[in-house]
Amino acid sequence: MIRLRYKLLSKGYRLLDQGILWATAAVTANIQQVRHSFMGADPLDEAQIVTYAIAIFAIAVGWVAIFHQSMGYKVSRLSPLISQVRGIVLASGLSALWLAAGSGIVFQGCYDGRSIVGFFAIVSLVGVGTRCSLDVLLRNYRHSGDHQRHILIVGTNDQAIDIAKTINQNATLGFKTVGFVAEEPTPASPINQSSQHEHPTLGSVSQLKSIMADRRVDEIMICLSSNAKLSDVGKIVQCARDIGIVARVVPDQKTNEWFGQLQLERLGKHHILTFFREKLLVQHMLKRAVDIVGSILLLAILSPLMVVTAVLIKVTSSGPILFVQERVGINQRPFRLFKFRSMVADAEWQKKRIEHLNEQTGPVFKIRDDPRVTTFGKLLRKTSIDELPQLFNVLRGEMSLVGPRPPLLEEVKKYEWLYRKRLSVMPGLTCIWQVSGRNQVSFERWMEMDHEYIEKWSLWLDLKILFATIPAVLFGRGAS
Repeated sequence: MIRLRYKLLSKGYRLLDQGILWATAAVTANIQQVRHSFMGADPLDEAQIVTYAIAIFAIAVGWVAIFHQSMGYKVSRLSPLISQVRGIVLASGLSALWLAAGSGIVFQGCYDGRSIVGFFAIVSLVGVGTRCSLDVLLRNYRHSGDHQRHILIVGTNDQAIDIAKTINQNATLGFKTVGFVAEEPTPASPINQSSQHEHPTLGSVSQLKSIMADRRVDEIMICLSSNAKLSDVGKIVQCARDIGIVARVVPDQKTNEWFGQLQLERLGKHHILTFFREKLLVQHMLKRAVDIVGSILLLAILSPLMVVTAVLIKVTSSGPILFVQERVGINQRPFRLFKFRSMVADAEWQKKRIEHLNEQTGPVFKIRDDPRVTTFGKLLRKTSIDELPQLFNVLRGEMSLVGPRPPLLEEVKKYEWLYRKRLSVMPGLTCIWQVSGRNQVSFERWMEMDHEYIEKWSLWLDLKILFATIPAVLFGRGAS
């Protein structure tokens, strides 16, 4: 019955949104132009009728798909209103663009720029207004005590206590706590020792069926610790399913972040829980767009400098202009990294002879005054000009403008387990380490910087690093 009510409410929202779209489309259309299109001096022939019908059908299907994708229509008392508001504004904007495309191809003149803007504004305002009004009505209805849902909380930890407190403080959610169920049959629990809650501990998990049989329970809230067995959680969920009530699982602090990145998928007849690291799809698309545009612009601007550098490398030392080396990219995918050669031609062969001079901690090999570096190569390294050919790696999609520096395979083999997280993102031309002293920073701190970058990543952080790179390069901070 509960699921049926949710489905009816979800379908009601869908019909409401589509009704708003079509009503607004009728209001904002150039009525005179529409009449001229459909009722001109010459009657519409069969081909025109079919074209108009297909166009209207395409617009209708597009609107349904746009709102379904943007809104989700997952009706829940726990869903914040702000997420619905954001979804409506996004869906309204995409629907306006879809209408503009359709009218521009078929119904020429029916919708000009002002009509499209008016369509977006009206759909957004009416959509947000109706959602807010319905939300207020539903919350007032639940606050009055009607349709109140009784919740049994399984768990007696701090999180369970906090859940009960939150329910008590938000009467508009329409929940009422029945009591708590302890994981183990022990008399001492946080609930029994707390005077802040009037809800009793009704027994242990082993007594769950008898507890539910003696009391009205509409939902079970499972707040077990991360140490609880998945099979135990499954048994509790099955108890709820046996008698047709809702079961909700609340992850503890250790696993809460995982569930924020959870997506339910299907493989044939199997349901699969997928934990993504992030869901910033639009930002990642913008990051790639910045990489493409930025690398093209920089290559165009810096091409004279790169040509002069190539000539000077050839004139000042024997060997190839470019140093090409295999590096490890995103998800351990190997790629060929390009640099202007700053060392003698047999530098890789000489490396074994001077490995004992390594000044960097960890698996990275770095020497401040590397004897293999040529005279002109020292200038290239000091100014980071030797890194410029990596703009081609960025353009090819093997690197990004900003990201952890790409390591060698032999370095990756010596990584500690958590260091491998830096391989989960696209390597970059510059990074926090690059603008924070580079060779003056220990390997452990370098890895910490990369970890912090991945955890806090945003497009804005990338832009800040790019701007910080300019003075770091000009003043040669940490370069050698």
